[in-house]
Amino acid sequence: MGEKDTIHINGKVIAVIIILLLLIVSTFGMFFLGKMTSASSSKPATEYKETSGLANTQIDTEYADLPKKCRVPAGQDVNSWKEHLGHHAETRDCLKYFD
Repeated sequence: MGEKDTIHINGKVIAVIIILLLLIVSTFGMFFLGKMTSASSSKPATEYKETSGLANTQIDTEYADLPKKCRVPAGQDVNSWKEHLGHHAETRDCLKYFD
């Protein structure tokens, strides 16, 4: 009769298995963590009030009397907003508020 095949597990095999398990767990962890953060950040931009310092506060107070469609959104500078307004026919009249 033949000998039974046996599996010998030594320290190297255990270390390889542990490393593979850690890689798999960390990969899935990053995937699920990425899904959680992207799901929590799916709110419309109007719900966020970015606090990037004094510049936004000055813009908010300086242009507070403008019609809502013409106001500079939080997180955007005045020059890029003016460029954006100029690209759309319905907001082109807003350019008169910016010198």
